[in-house]
Amino acid sequence: MSTEMDAEQPLPPWRPLLTAARKREGRLPGGRWLQLATLSVHGYPRVRTLVFRDWSAAATLDLLTDARSEKCLEIERTPEVELCWLFRKAREQFRLRGTATLIAPTGDSVDLDQHWKRLPASGRSVWAWPPPGDPFDPQGPWPQEVSDDAATPEHLRLLRISLHLVEQLDLKPHPHLRRLWTSSRQWQEQRINP
Repeated sequence: MSTEMDAEQPLPPWRPLLTAARKREGRLPGGRWLQLATLSVHGYPRVRTLVFRDWSAAATLDLLTDARSEKCLEIERTPEVELCWLFRKAREQFRLRGTATLIAPTGDSVDLDQHWKRLPASGRSVWAWPPPGDPFDPQGPWPQEVSDDAATPEHLRLLRISLHLVEQLDLKPHPHLRRLWTSSRQWQEQRINP
């Protein structure tokens, strides 16, 4: 997915920096975790941790979410979101602002189906659990695995975020290095105070 798209578009200058920070995290699971900030339907900020899946374009990233969760309604009402991606070993933080789109498993959801097929059986299991946020029922179902041939669940959504602002905070140098890129300025780097 990302390799085809990236070949068509030049990478923004912040992408190699983010990739390098991810590589310094090694195989730590936290290197794929990022926090998504949305606005609740009642106007409150909400933050959740999601797993990075892939780049679908040079400045567009893919995550997966459950249509039964509150965040989908929040995104439909207010599609502007912000992500915070902290790389502890690299001592770098990236803040990514963009517009979110939810893609459902319809006839043209090839990317969503590919993401589903790439999940391990244990990763697919959470999509067979009861709706998130409902009262807990120990009877479940709470499967630990979902087979490779299972169909893409109707409530699985591809959360595609097209970025328009990226900020990096590098805590290693003194003073800390803070940079800003915006799509409106063709991703030209601007150094700002940390």
